[in-house]
Amino acid sequence: MRPRRLTAPATVVAAGLAITTLARPAAAEDLPICSLKLAFSDDFSRFQVAPHVLPPGGGWTAHTPWNGDFGDAEFSDPQPDGPFFVRDGELQIVASKDRDGKWRSGLIAAADPSGRGEGLMYGYFEARMRFPPGEGTWPAFWLGALKPATDKSPSTEIDVVEYYGRTVWSYEASVHAWYDGAAEARSRHESKKVMVLPFSLVNDFHNYGVFISPQRLTFFLDGKPVWEAPTPPELTKPSYPLVNLALGAGSPTDHTPNPSVLRVKYVRMYSYDWRKHPAGCQPPLGEG
Repeated sequence: MRPRRLTAPATVVAAGLAITTLARPAAAEDLPICSLKLAFSDDFSRFQVAPHVLPPGGGWTAHTPWNGDFGDAEFSDPQPDGPFFVRDGELQIVASKDRDGKWRSGLIAAADPSGRGEGLMYGYFEARMRFPPGEGTWPAFWLGALKPATDKSPSTEIDVVEYYGRTVWSYEASVHAWYDGAAEARSRHESKKVMVLPFSLVNDFHNYGVFISPQRLTFFLDGKPVWEAPTPPELTKPSYPLVNLALGAGSPTDHTPNPSVLRVKYVRMYSYDWRKHPAGCQPPLGEG
């Protein structure tokens, strides 16, 4: 989700969503939910967001900690008129045009530039969301490396889901290893296109997750694995969650619905002790 976006050629994996046969990645397992312990959960009943510094007692910031906002809509500070609203038990991030005709939208990050925040080294990260329809919409749930913004050491970015409104039959999951400065050429990127039923991601809520272990990353849609990738060696810091509704991503916004609304039921993190994985702990993931 950085402005520079370079990804390897996408390959296709079939996802669930009323599809009777799921094409599973080799060696992928169902989520070992009985091995996980809830470490962070926000259902937005007490939603707190501040522009750049985490609110007292925890919450979210409205910009990336490194101040690297992106897309064709400006990520705005929280105001009474948006872009963040809590309605009907969900967070709504609204992209809309201001009086000058400029698009504004929102991002939440569970970290700030000091390196404070909510993150985990290993475990399961999940958000339950419903995407807005329309060309030009670009919602995402992704993970950044929890470290001070001044720390320029190599880091990882894990894009659990990026949805492009122009492609109603798929979304992308990606893994990035970022290097800065003279070593920038060493950055690596891999991406997977996950196929779904057309319009299914805008017609209903779905769970998007990733399970991080020392050996591999397993991406999930509604509790079923859809992609697997090796854990990058650059993953040396805990990861923290971000959610945003960006616009653009190579698509024009001339016909993007105004307003467009990303609806989020919750964001959760589950810790996982990979050294104590119970044998046979692979029940299906149950989620209401």
